[in-house]
Amino acid sequence: MAEFLPYGRQSVTDEDIAAVTEVLRGDWLTTGPAVTQFEADLAEHTGGTPAVAVTSGTAALHVAYAAAGIGTGDEVLTTPMTFVATASTAALLGATIVFADVDADTANLSPAAVEAAMTSRTKVVAAVDYAGHPAELDELARIAHASGALLLEDAAHSVGGTWQGRPVGSIADLTTLSFFPTKNLTTAEGGAVATPSEELLAGARGFRNHGLVRDKAAQRFPDEGAWHQEVHEFGLNYRLPDVLCALGSSQLRRLDEFKKRRARIHARYNEAFADLDGVLTPVTRAGADPAWHLYPLRVLDGRRRAMFDSLRGIGIGVQVNYIPAYWHPVFADLGYQRGMCPNAELYYSQELSLPLFPSLTDTDVERVIAGVRGFFGES
Repeated sequence: MAEFLPYGRQSVTDEDIAAVTEVLRGDWLTTGPAVTQFEADLAEHTGGTPAVAVTSGTAALHVAYAAAGIGTGDEVLTTPMTFVATASTAALLGATIVFADVDADTANLSPAAVEAAMTSRTKVVAAVDYAGHPAELDELARIAHASGALLLEDAAHSVGGTWQGRPVGSIADLTTLSFFPTKNLTTAEGGAVATPSEELLAGARGFRNHGLVRDKAAQRFPDEGAWHQEVHEFGLNYRLPDVLCALGSSQLRRLDEFKKRRARIHARYNEAFADLDGVLTPVTRAGADPAWHLYPLRVLDGRRRAMFDSLRGIGIGVQVNYIPAYWHPVFADLGYQRGMCPNAELYYSQELSLPLFPSLTDTDVERVIAGVRGFFGES
């Protein structure tokens, strides 16, 4: 059988390895100059918005919600078409999660559904750039801010993309990023929070480092000694180490290249399936320049599972992204009901992520295309 093709894969070069090795030979492994450099490098891709590096995309969400002051009695309004962490990290801080439906074409959070679900307790609207296509950020920000809420953009899929000419990371009050190996760049595990707000930035930096206060001017007992540090609010250790930040800075040098290759593969899939009955290809809305992380093909007539099994059977590692978040038993046990977001549930029932990563060769792409078309008896 031909080599198994995963749906996503990291792209690591000798330059990446050299960057990591240089740190390993130095004095700093964690919380050193490579962290500062990586955060500065990230800001070049977020329109200058400062970033705080953390240990994962999940950590980024937890840090962002904590910086926003999320707690018991607050509502976080979000999409069900996401990995569970978008919701669970807010729930862990005591928030009530309110799921709003998605737009039928992009699977991104629907502004109309958000507006209908807003209450006086809504503190954060958390949109996800599904598959790498930016959400309707301007309209979502308008709705959130009109009620005194913040807009959080979960951009785990979309770093390097733009919306209405503005980079992802420069639009929302808080933007979270993920650098898992299948994402648009990697630090192995890692993530970041970007925000233009000095207050939110300070909150994110504090929460990522146990809430430690080392600034004497801010301490309650500054005369205790040079060693003294205090915790005024609880935090956690979400520090991303130098060795992984060095990998991230190296990867960022190729982010534009990664984006272009993903776009070429995405366009070839669109072209190959344009005439194929039984599927719907992804859309790109006006004003969006996606950084495609996924290629979400929609398989109609209840045949998604059969195609999944067929393609997996010939070594093509398709995936499904995602089960609606409130279907997970942890939410079902809290009383969330299936059927509450029909667009999201229909999209989930059809969605199949085809292999999409920069090192996917043209031959590999044609193999995937042949597998999909062959399932329908087309050449």
